[in-house]
Amino acid sequence: MNLDPEKLLVLFVIALLVLGPQRLPQVARTVGRTLAEVRKFTSPFQSELRQVLAQPQSELHQAFAEPRAMVESAVHEAQMISASPEPAGGGGDPAGLPDITGMSSPLPDDPALN
Repeated sequence: MNLDPEKLLVLFVIALLVLGPQRLPQVARTVGRTLAEVRKFTSPFQSELRQVLAQPQSELHQAFAEPRAMVESAVHEAQMISASPEPAGGGGDPAGLPDITGMSSPLPDDPALN
């Protein structure tokens, strides 16, 4: 629940109208003490819950980190291969075949094919 200053001001005015200026400070103190008691009561449960969930959370991070590291390694290797100098036979495949990746193929509706 997000309480911005405008909402707090509206709540204060409503409380002032309903409770009156004499009872409002006493009710505010009571609400404050009650919230402090609730926080004091729930704090051990929150810390225990964080400890219980910490192990599965770390296992999840580790499980997702391993495939990610493998992908990053493969990307790095691909970048290293593409950055390596071409073999001395004039470009193309290391087996000696010409590189045809940059060539465009004619489209089936090309008039030169008819």
